[in-house]
Amino acid sequence: MNLFSRHFFLLLWCCFVSVYANGVSGLNHDGLALMSLLRKWDSVPASIASSWNSSDSTSCSWLGVRCDHRSHSVVSLNLSGYGISGPLGPEIGQLKQLKTVDLNTNYFSGDIPSQLGNCSLLEYLDLSANSFTGAIPDSLKCLQNLQTLSLFSNSLSGEIPESLFQNLALQVLYLDTNKFIGSIPRSVGNLTELLELSLYSNQLSGTIPESIGNCRKLQSLSLSSNKLSGSLPESLTNLESLVELFVGHNSLEGGIPLGFGKFKNLETLDLSFNSYSGGLPPDLGNCSSLKTLAIIHSNLRGAIPSSFGQLKKLSRLDLSENRLSGTIPPELGNCGSLMSLNLYTNELEGKIPSELGRLNKLEDLELFNNHLSGEIPISIWKIASLKYLLVYNNSLSGELPLEITHLKNLKNMSLYSNQFFGVIPQSLGINSSLLQLDFMDNKFTGEVPPNLCHGKQLRVLNIGRNQLQGSIPSGVGGCSTLWRLILRENNLSGALPEFAENPILDHMDISKNNITGPIPPSIGNCSGLTFIDLSMNKLTGFIPPELGNLINLEEVNLSSNHLEGPLPSQLSKCHNLGKFDVGFNSLNSSIPPSLRNWTSLSTLILNENHFIGGIPNFLTELGKLTELQLGGNFLGGEIPLWIGSLQSLQYGLNLSSNGFVGELPSGLGNLIKLEQLQISNNNLTGTLAALDKIHSFVLVNISYNHFRGPIPETLMNLLSSSPSSFWGNPDLCVSCLPSGGLACTKTEVSRRCRRDLGIEHDAEIAAQEDPSSLLHKWVTSVWSSTEDINKIADSGLREEFLDSNIMNQAIDVLLVALRCTEKEPGRRPTMRDVVRQFVKRNASIRGKPS
Repeated sequence: MNLFSRHFFLLLWCCFVSVYANGVSGLNHDGLALMSLLRKWDSVPASIASSWNSSDSTSCSWLGVRCDHRSHSVVSLNLSGYGISGPLGPEIGQLKQLKTVDLNTNYFSGDIPSQLGNCSLLEYLDLSANSFTGAIPDSLKCLQNLQTLSLFSNSLSGEIPESLFQNLALQVLYLDTNKFIGSIPRSVGNLTELLELSLYSNQLSGTIPESIGNCRKLQSLSLSSNKLSGSLPESLTNLESLVELFVGHNSLEGGIPLGFGKFKNLETLDLSFNSYSGGLPPDLGNCSSLKTLAIIHSNLRGAIPSSFGQLKKLSRLDLSENRLSGTIPPELGNCGSLMSLNLYTNELEGKIPSELGRLNKLEDLELFNNHLSGEIPISIWKIASLKYLLVYNNSLSGELPLEITHLKNLKNMSLYSNQFFGVIPQSLGINSSLLQLDFMDNKFTGEVPPNLCHGKQLRVLNIGRNQLQGSIPSGVGGCSTLWRLILRENNLSGALPEFAENPILDHMDISKNNITGPIPPSIGNCSGLTFIDLSMNKLTGFIPPELGNLINLEEVNLSSNHLEGPLPSQLSKCHNLGKFDVGFNSLNSSIPPSLRNWTSLSTLILNENHFIGGIPNFLTELGKLTELQLGGNFLGGEIPLWIGSLQSLQYGLNLSSNGFVGELPSGLGNLIKLEQLQISNNNLTGTLAALDKIHSFVLVNISYNHFRGPIPETLMNLLSSSPSSFWGNPDLCVSCLPSGGLACTKTEVSRRCRRDLGIEHDAEIAAQEDPSSLLHKWVTSVWSSTEDINKIADSGLREEFLDSNIMNQAIDVLLVALRCTEKEPGRRPTMRDVVRQFVKRNASIRGKPS
């Protein structure tokens, strides 16, 4: 074989090997591009990884890939909902025959590749519901065959490019739920084939361009939840093909254009949450296909047009939170398809028209916060489909008819703050599965219906502030679905019911009734409670230790009952307590130190009980305490120096009517936020110097102690406005400096330091007062200057006063009388204070040898 032959044979062999290799294992161009995309993705499901095989000759059999049968070029890539993450690489632009790309609902991130502009045959591009960022690439203007572009629910930003609206074939454009800024391009009017445009939930500003009116084929326009301003353009009325129009949640102004009545195909119109001027155009009643009309919170005025009664297909009418006035048009009763009628929070007046009873599909009727009056028509109580009836905060009246007990679909009936009266039908709840019943602030009488929770779904029972009587039904305590229970301010009597296991109940208020008997231990079954108010009843017995099981409690009020015994130590488990009030009971023993666990506590009210011991030092650990009420107990000892460490105290410190002795600790002056200090009726001594630096006081009562020396300058205004708050401290005086200090005013009743205050001076002041206060002022001044009962009492009693016990008792009566006739009612003592003072006085007399 010659040299030429050898070379020719070698060349032929190489060509054969090359052809064989490509024919057996070579992946075509589009397949290689897809594999390049795959390698850039961070997470790919196994179904794709196993299907996309590089040993294949084409990608036509791969999952999500569709090819042209002749060229084997990829024409469709659909990987929606596979959970793929990572960037979309520029290799996508190599698939030149692509007509469809659907990658929605994945986790793609990064920029949209500009190379997509190379896919000039693309008709459908859906990258929605991913995490793409950056701007829309300008290269998309090259996609002149594109009919659908869906980029919603990403994090795209920047302005919407004008060039995008050069794609004249576009029929569907979804750019909503991104971060686009700037205005809607005026070139939007170029898209004359556009059927759907969705730009809602961005940060677009400026006005809606007039050119939108050129998109005459538009069927759906959604511009809600942006920052658009200006008026609705008149050109909107050109869009007679519209089926849906959403422009809510913007800052649109001006009137609602006339001409919407031409929209015979319009099914949904939502113009809510804007600031229009004027009222509702009557021609909206001509939109014969309308199913939903919502113009909420948009400053609408005037009347509701009677023409709305022509909307036979209307299923939802919501005109709430406006300033609509006049009456509810009875013509609305002609809207036979209506399922939801919301007219709440307007200025509507007059009666509810009986014609609404013809709405036999109505499920939701919300008319609350208006000025409606009269009775609810009986025809409404007969609408069998009714689920929600909310008419609270009106002036409605009348009795509830038995027909309400036949409403099997009834879920929520809220009638509070009206003038309904009479007995609540006792069978209410038997035929329905109530979720919420709110009758608060009416004049209902009779008993609480026993079967309100019959359907085992009741979440809210609020019938407080009525005139209900009888006992609380056992079914209320056994209702394991209750979330809120409010029975306050009625005339309910009898015992509290036993409570079933209920982790849902959050709020219980049965205050201001006539409930008797003990608090049942079963209240501990309501483990989700955060609020309990059983105050102002006639409860007796001990506080049950099971209350400590309620570890979510934030506020407890058991005040003004007849509870006795110690505070159970189990309460220390309630770590979230912010307010604890058991005042005005007969609780005793010392305050348990285990309560130091209440580190979230801001208000502690233990006043008017029989607690003994001293002020517990664990209070220093309650760093959020703003109010401490310990008055009216049998606490004693000195006020501790550490009291000054309670520097969060602001609203009140009450230690009055106890047995505290000694001087005021200097640390008390550290309570620089304190507004009210009550330490009256103790045996405290020394000066008031500790109070000299507290400028926040609005009320101070130091009466009936043994303080001496000058009253601090910081208290002088309080001395002038409430002199009785300083009585019973004969050694207190007022410093009157000739200059640079306090000037003695004519309202002072305390003696001047080192100088007497003349009686004639007080008489001069008293002469300017009305007769009812003259005697009070005169007695006050005489007693302040002389402390001699003989100069005030009838002279015929002087012989009786030879007995010092009788004289001291007369002085006590005089001082109490002066306090009880204080000009400001808030300064007068409670009856319990008066009784306690006399009891202590009698006890001290009995303790002395005769």
